[in-house]
Amino acid sequence: MLQKCLLCPRACGADRTTGRGRCGAGHMMEAARAALHFWEEPPLSGTRGSGAVFFSHCPLGCVFCQNRQISRRKAAGQTLTVDMLARTMLSLQAQGAHNINLVTGTHYAPHIIEALRLAKQNGLQLPVIWNSSGYETPQTLALLDGWIDIYLPDYKYYSAYYAARYADAADYHETAVTAIGEMLCQTGTPQYDANGLLTRGTIIRHLMLPGLAGDTAQVLRDIATRFDGALVSLMRQYTPFAMQDWPELDRAITDEEYGEACALFRSLGLSGFFQQGGAVSESFIPAFDGTGLEV
Repeated sequence: MLQKCLLCPRACGADRTTGRGRCGAGHMMEAARAALHFWEEPPLSGTRGSGAVFFSHCPLGCVFCQNRQISRRKAAGQTLTVDMLARTMLSLQAQGAHNINLVTGTHYAPHIIEALRLAKQNGLQLPVIWNSSGYETPQTLALLDGWIDIYLPDYKYYSAYYAARYADAADYHETAVTAIGEMLCQTGTPQYDANGLLTRGTIIRHLMLPGLAGDTAQVLRDIATRFDGALVSLMRQYTPFAMQDWPELDRAITDEEYGEACALFRSLGLSGFFQQGGAVSESFIPAFDGTGLEV
């Protein structure tokens, strides 16, 4: 699969056995952190945290990404073998993680599947989360079917204009809704354990951007129409920094903007999660220093 990489919708066709794809990924996995993460939705973080593994590089690459230190073509991170990733997952389980949370792993899907196979052979029993930009292909999602218990996709943009301006991905909307539909088909109705933690299901996330209240409204209406009964997380944690080239994004979401979006969310009958104003802080961006990666 890496000799002509088609794992993401960019379909760059790069030979990653000898070089790197458009996203920046080569033939080996790279990651920047593995640790208990307490900032996901409540039924994912629980009381002990979600066992998050943050992979380097990203097929989408939004200009405002809060994880830009690791999501760019030239990104921070360390090389990770399949065996190392399997041992990292087992370490997170031993630390008490409620689940294994694979953050932006599309470009490493074949490696991750092999690591999950090895980890499960050695005692991994936790639900596995695929934490994604929503920019996925049906073919890659088909590979993941049976390995992923919980999908956590973004639905970032409705407008092709904004998707092109901020992610160079005018096809984002149609790509993401197709992907989310497949995710919902794979996971079915949300399932919870005795403690109210999600063990299977899909949560659709939408991060509000400043000045894009109209696009947020379109996203919420589209979810209500297409994905009846889906869990939705309306996020306000957008944190602007180094946005001089996109001055319209150089501010946080206002209480009024978020309040109006929450009112629409409720009027559409959506179910899911809101965020408090304290979510707007760079302190919510973890240190990408290699913490927790097994060697």
